[in-house]
Amino acid sequence: MDGLNTTEATNVLAALAERITTFDPETITPKAIDVAKAGITDTIGVTLAGLPEPCTQILLSTPGVADAPGSCLILGTGQRTSALDATLVNGIASHALDFDDFSDVLGGHQSVPLVPVLFALAEEKGLTGRQLIDAYVVGFEVEHRFAMALHPHHYDKGWHPTATLGIFGTVAAAARALNLDATKTTRALAIAASLAAGIKANFGTMTKPLHVGHSGRSGLMAALIAERGFEANPQAMEHHQGFFNVFNGEGTFDATPLLSAWTAPLTIELPSIGVKQFPCCGSTHHAIAAMLALRADDGVTADNVENITIHVHQRRFRHTNTAFPQGVLQAKFSQQYAVARALLDGAVRLKDFENDAFLQPEVVRLLEKITVVPFGEPGAPEGGTWDAEVAVSLTDGRKLFKRMDNMVGRSGDNAMNRAELFAKFEDCAARAIPENAVAPAFDTLMALETVTDFNELMALLAGK
Repeated sequence: MDGLNTTEATNVLAALAERITTFDPETITPKAIDVAKAGITDTIGVTLAGLPEPCTQILLSTPGVADAPGSCLILGTGQRTSALDATLVNGIASHALDFDDFSDVLGGHQSVPLVPVLFALAEEKGLTGRQLIDAYVVGFEVEHRFAMALHPHHYDKGWHPTATLGIFGTVAAAARALNLDATKTTRALAIAASLAAGIKANFGTMTKPLHVGHSGRSGLMAALIAERGFEANPQAMEHHQGFFNVFNGEGTFDATPLLSAWTAPLTIELPSIGVKQFPCCGSTHHAIAAMLALRADDGVTADNVENITIHVHQRRFRHTNTAFPQGVLQAKFSQQYAVARALLDGAVRLKDFENDAFLQPEVVRLLEKITVVPFGEPGAPEGGTWDAEVAVSLTDGRKLFKRMDNMVGRSGDNAMNRAELFAKFEDCAARAIPENAVAPAFDTLMALETVTDFNELMALLAGK
């Protein structure tokens, strides 16, 4: 189906609202609960890591922001404010480092439109952990169904889907948490159609994470005012000047995923859902993993390496072939630096992209030995879009190589294990909360379905 006919045009938001309000949480599988808990836990971690970032601190220092009275915590602080302002601030912090989880289907980051609003409502409305997971799964489904309806044109046109489509996930999650009926949920979704925003021109700036905070706050506001009787056009999607035609254009969308039933498995079980393991460009992650394996399995060290060659796809090569980065941002997009750091430290952490870590003498010496060559070049192997192969020549004459084609975190079928998730959470959370609160917070989040009162968890997340 290309677009909608007149009969179908009356059903888009109403049909979607019916799915949202009648969803049976008993249909959420154990696998889906595990994926949800990993995504929620990871998002809390990266939100804490994003608290000290300039974009978050500028927002907090702006008069009127987070000044409203309320019971909702700004994570990593002792400050409490309204659900709207907590969602705004925690939302920008969650995406400040671009270290949050991702979905190839969404073309963006699926959890940051959901977690800040749900934690605010959990405190304000007294949700249980199981209710929060239920609302998260519903929001997750909605944002992915919008993506299936509107991509690839929506993405290619320049919209930031984490915000422009994530806002509908925010509304859906909030509607579940607030127990809105189908009519009010329809109105909330229609209101959100007028509040969606976020363009790729602002990628690489503080405004990219602002997209997330703004869309989260706007989605929550849509739900809250709809709850109180605020009205909007229920045909805000399919109207000739509605969301579909304005944000995409005639003939560039297919509303079928928004109209169809939610059959098993839900989108949260898609294999393309992943947690970002390393705090740098995703195009470097396969090569990092390959080097970590060579270090752990074959005893490769910075001292016994003669030279290193990294092979990646041409699409990865174009924006990550940075032999000697001259700044923190360049370091995040350098195959050479990422692999050098993995070899030197056996890990790649947030601290490796702060100050002048990329200029350390031992790093520079190693960078001089590293070359990146795209797959398919003369003498180079062939490889897929996301594959990486790292070949090393050692001082004793040995030649070793390791290929990664199913990256940890890149695929739901090869997800990060609990120890890996904790290593990332610890690295992130320790920037904002006491060291002795990190492990208890992680353990509680990873058992979120058993939480009946958020007070103890939020005390752990309240900061140093």
